[in-house]
Amino acid sequence: MGGHTHEHGPGHEHAGGHAGHSHGVSADADRRWLGIALGLISVFMAGEVVIGIVAQSLALISDAAHMLTDAVSIVLALIAMRLAARPARGGFTYGLKRAEILSAQANGLTLLLLGAWLAYEAVHRLIDPPEVEGGLVFGTALAGIVVNIAAAWCISKANRSSLNVEGAYQHILNDLFAFIGTAVAGLIVLLTGFARADAIATLVVVALMVKAGCGLLRESGRIFLEAAPANVDPDALGDKLVAQSAVVEVHDLHVWQITSGQSALSAHVLVEPGGDCHAVRRDLEEVLRRDYGITHTTLQVDHTPEQVLQVALAGQGSGDGAHCDDPHGPTHRDGPHQH
Repeated sequence: MGGHTHEHGPGHEHAGGHAGHSHGVSADADRRWLGIALGLISVFMAGEVVIGIVAQSLALISDAAHMLTDAVSIVLALIAMRLAARPARGGFTYGLKRAEILSAQANGLTLLLLGAWLAYEAVHRLIDPPEVEGGLVFGTALAGIVVNIAAAWCISKANRSSLNVEGAYQHILNDLFAFIGTAVAGLIVLLTGFARADAIATLVVVALMVKAGCGLLRESGRIFLEAAPANVDPDALGDKLVAQSAVVEVHDLHVWQITSGQSALSAHVLVEPGGDCHAVRRDLEEVLRRDYGITHTTLQVDHTPEQVLQVALAGQGSGDGAHCDDPHGPTHRDGPHQH
């Protein structure tokens, strides 16, 4: 034990640390599909602004404004893809992969800000409804449904596991719902003359926008705060690692997301005296890869000091202070322990 200090996992020998997984999306294919969607939306948006002004329809103008944010979201997604594809160099040891998450946050924020403005305008029109050309609204909304279905289909062909692409997709999907609501409102105005239907449809769309915007901000915020992936329970993961053969203790366990779809993990692992640290590291990496899909790992593996082993066998309180000056998080040992 005295001659062995520690073994680093992929931090020094990337055995399985990078092979077999991809850092990002298939940029060329995704950029092509996003570009097609951007062209469809931009052309239709320009015509809708003109028709919305002529028809005096807030629902149409709100749809056009929403389509503007759709276009911006796609442009941001394309820029973020190009940045994320750049290799890691200099001080950016992960590259610029989190540019995708910045794009997702921008998409979520624009949905909320636009929703607030449209809600204000809709309430104003509920109080004092203007004359609305129901026929123009209905016809334009039907055309918008077709355009948005085509754009949503294009983006669905891209890699939606990327939060960046998902942000653009949510924009398009919400716009599709908006056009459906606008078509219904236009038909009601056309058949009954009930002009307030236009503002009511806008409020329904606002509710959808707030839901999607909050979801994007929540997911991107988790990544920026380096929270564990939503589908990973760090306590259960630590217990699973310490249950492996020859492992006495796992502490300083951190699991986070570099960007959407790319998780990373680091931990300090203590093995029993005489245990094979190399073999333990390989076994733990395989568990992480097989059960959690985590392949970017850094495991520091040491033989356990005698006093820590005695504490673990006795089932006493934490012995971290005997081995680490400033441990982070709970200590995982085989048997009952605090989380």
